[in-house]
Amino acid sequence: MASNFALTSSDGTALRAWRSDQPGIPLVIANGLGTTPESWPALICEGSGYDAVTWYQRGTFGSSRPADPARIQVEDHVEDMLALMDDQGIERALVACWSIGVNIAFEFTHRHPERVAGIMAVAGVPGGTFSTMGGPLRIPRRLRKPLSTRVAKTGVMVGPLLSWLTPKIPVNDRTAWLVAHSGFMLPAAKPDVVKPMLREFLQHDWRWYGQLAVAAAAHDPMDLHFVTCPVTLVAGRHDVLTSMHDVIDCAAKIPHAQISVLPGSHFLPMEYPELLHDALDDLARRADLDKP
Repeated sequence: MASNFALTSSDGTALRAWRSDQPGIPLVIANGLGTTPESWPALICEGSGYDAVTWYQRGTFGSSRPADPARIQVEDHVEDMLALMDDQGIERALVACWSIGVNIAFEFTHRHPERVAGIMAVAGVPGGTFSTMGGPLRIPRRLRKPLSTRVAKTGVMVGPLLSWLTPKIPVNDRTAWLVAHSGFMLPAAKPDVVKPMLREFLQHDWRWYGQLAVAAAAHDPMDLHFVTCPVTLVAGRHDVLTSMHDVIDCAAKIPHAQISVLPGSHFLPMEYPELLHDALDDLARRADLDKP
């Protein structure tokens, strides 16, 4: 039943979007940078209890690049999320967000609180994301953002080479096993979940992807006093891209937030899909939303 469709954002950028077309509670997914709906297998499958909708970020997977190449800030992704909800007639929804999607979801909630029934934030923090990277590697905090930003800018420089190379990598059970044992992802992620995501992810224009990442680094930490909806934060104990300590600190700034730490990496939606489904069910109950 799932379908792709087109819409136009407020600045005229043409976007490709996706909807599960399942009966259930409205759910907007603010995805990780350059990832696909398949990253959330338990939330988009038949019988999940959620009518999930998401979009492909600017310049990825069929969405156009903006006419103004600078229009790739977190605030621009927020406008895309608003356009998506308006296009699909979604007045209010739960939001599941991951990684950079956490920045987008909280910024959206700041601007449009009446549209958000609750937030499940996975392996991300609302702003200052690049300052959380490398925590488990014992990189001093003052060096994290400069180093991670430099890595992203290097990705822009070597993007053409990576864009030539990565589509040639075979995607099979062996590749999925290697990725799941890489340390960035852990073996809890099963090959049948990893392969669809990896097959799409390797097709990126890596110069553009690097530009998206550099733009995301500009989103500063947010003052979270505005958050009144139910919130669940989920951290990975072995996440080298978003330190679990920063996620825990974020939870402490939202008095009513619930926090869970799973024995996983940055890729929790693929490693622990059922546990995230359970966490979303609990969030829906706290938001007084009932499944049909």
